[in-house]
Amino acid sequence: MKTLEVCYELDFSKINFIERKVKIQESKTLVYGAPKCGKTYLIYDYLAAFDTKDYIYIDFNDFRNDLEEIKQNLNSFIKQKNIKVLVLENFDFSFEIPNCESIIISTHNYIEIDGFEKLQVKALDFEEYLLHENKFHTATQAFNTFLKYGNMPGVVNLEEHNKERRLQEILRLYAKDSTYEQIIKILFLNIDEKKSLFQLFNTLKSRIKISKDKFYEVCKIFENSGLVYFLPKYNQEKAVKKIYSYNHAFLNAITHSKKFKNEFTNMVFLQLEVNYQEIYYLDTIDFYIKEENYLVLSIPFFNPLLKTSISKKLQKVIHELQIEKVDIVTVGYNEKFKLANIDIEVSPFFEWAVS
Repeated sequence: MKTLEVCYELDFSKINFIERKVKIQESKTLVYGAPKCGKTYLIYDYLAAFDTKDYIYIDFNDFRNDLEEIKQNLNSFIKQKNIKVLVLENFDFSFEIPNCESIIISTHNYIEIDGFEKLQVKALDFEEYLLHENKFHTATQAFNTFLKYGNMPGVVNLEEHNKERRLQEILRLYAKDSTYEQIIKILFLNIDEKKSLFQLFNTLKSRIKISKDKFYEVCKIFENSGLVYFLPKYNQEKAVKKIYSYNHAFLNAITHSKKFKNEFTNMVFLQLEVNYQEIYYLDTIDFYIKEENYLVLSIPFFNPLLKTSISKKLQKVIHELQIEKVDIVTVGYNEKFKLANIDIEVSPFFEWAVS
């Protein structure tokens, strides 16, 4: 039982872990989420609280591990060693989950498992990013790099010339084949756009051979894993949804075309998504959070000359939806002004995101 013995000897007590806003708290937990968002390090952090002889960590993506040996002997090994915590990283569900006091399973995709809590791990929000990065001394410097290279924990402190290549490698981890790769690309090329899946399918089928069912199935897999988000329009279930990526910087990693407003707005969306369950868009408004009577506009390069047109756009919406708060998120501009007795706060992303 060489594989199981080696896995049993792994020691995570000295792993340098930087705290995240989420944590494994239940003894039986499914940890899921898009690639390289930090699932593994959350598991390491959980294991660090136990004696090394109390747990076994098995990664099903480790080529060195004999999966047949694991399948045949894991149950008896757990009993023999009196193991209290079993970790099945990248578990393929090719055999029944063994009995153990605590079981942590990780996977990219959401899967319903009776008796297990679900914990979705997402990429870093800006506050977490500031804790991870160790090169910059000001929030402005950190923001510039966050905007350009995104929110992946494993990319933060790479040398700059390696970052885009690493982003491409992460995308390929999720692309099982060329079809998956093409679907990822067409979704991410349309971030912050109102595009129906049918529109995207028609565009894609002119380039590659793909069925409608396959396209829709893969998009659903991506959505369930948190790789992509489809933002609904408020009070219009059948309206076209807006598309967002789990990392705004992936757009730059797959195309030389520049869509700065789209990337910036995707970044704003991700910061909101960490804090709010239900987010919508309106015809003239980027984001509406109904539970807070709150509007957010993404205007990277705001200037005072825009106030008149923005006020006209906001006036009707504020009245109809009884809005109590409006934020305008920019690259670097600060201002406050009043509209319909509401303070309109105009602030740079790096201030807004940590406020």
